[in-house]
Amino acid sequence: MTESRGPIMQNDIDALRERVRADLAAANDLRAWDAVRVGVLGKAGALTGLLKALGNATPEERRSRGASLNALKQELTEAIEARRRVLDAEALAARLEAERQDMTLPAAPARAGLIHPISRTIEEIIAIFGAMGFSVGEGFDIESDWYNFGALNIPAHHPARADQDTFYLVDDAVPPRLLRTQTSDVQIHSLLSATPPFRMIAPGRTYRADHDATHSPMFHQCEGIAIGEAVTLAQLKGCLIDFLRAFFDDPALKVRFRASYFPFTEPSMEVDIGWNRRTGEIGQGGDWLEILGSGMVHPRVLANCGVDPRQWQGFAFGMGIERLTMLKHGMADLRPFYESDLRWLRHYGFSALAPAMLHEGL
Repeated sequence: MTESRGPIMQNDIDALRERVRADLAAANDLRAWDAVRVGVLGKAGALTGLLKALGNATPEERRSRGASLNALKQELTEAIEARRRVLDAEALAARLEAERQDMTLPAAPARAGLIHPISRTIEEIIAIFGAMGFSVGEGFDIESDWYNFGALNIPAHHPARADQDTFYLVDDAVPPRLLRTQTSDVQIHSLLSATPPFRMIAPGRTYRADHDATHSPMFHQCEGIAIGEAVTLAQLKGCLIDFLRAFFDDPALKVRFRASYFPFTEPSMEVDIGWNRRTGEIGQGGDWLEILGSGMVHPRVLANCGVDPRQWQGFAFGMGIERLTMLKHGMADLRPFYESDLRWLRHYGFSALAPAMLHEGL
């Protein structure tokens, strides 16, 4: 019996070997390969079934047939794994070919950087006032109470000194330190350090506790001052009229001066420009729009800085840079200025290769 089953047993093993190798060769992807693997080595696989049938064989048959089946299992397992490695390599090669990029091709052109509208407005202000002989001064974002308020004749009971309007630093400095609420502090530094006569503008960041569609806790202002022995109110009016007409590119822009009050100027004036309330057009219609504040430097401010008000006098003015920008370019909301939205900047930004020139507004 044992000898008669030997050739049959070997025929079963050889047939299974050849069939599995043929099926592996025909498997062209991992799904087909897995079907072959499960059909041979799975719980219901052909080789698994032959191994289970050893339980019904005689001890002699189990020894000889078991050894042959275990050798076949190792052989087929290695063949199955080798085919998997080949299929993995082929799949990777196909994916690499499909996703291949020619790195020798020229790169897509990069978007040119743009100048932020606030920076552009500052450039225009500097260009216009620079043609009038004004230099540019810089100050400090953190100032003492004296430079920001006291030297400017702003009394201790003034509302601007209240915590709800001003960011004070929590420290023990005397006088208290704060984030400057205006760039007028640069005027004080100039009066203390420069020798009259001089003309100076001071664009820069300022801070106030206010936030809505038209106000921001951080914003930009430009203050200006001109000191001389014979500086007059007429010169102030002529300077600001020329600036506004140049900035808004309207030689016939209507400008109106109204009496007002500022602690650091006397007399003080609000400056209005012609405006159409219905359409928002600058220089059109019969309405007026307040645009900036101005006046003759208060003698007490000069005296606070050691400048003799009997010999020297001057004028000063201040304007919001965001406000000028919004009016000139038809922007209705202040908040996008600081939201870092590239779509907004690409719409309102200016080419870095086209700097502001004085002739643009004249």
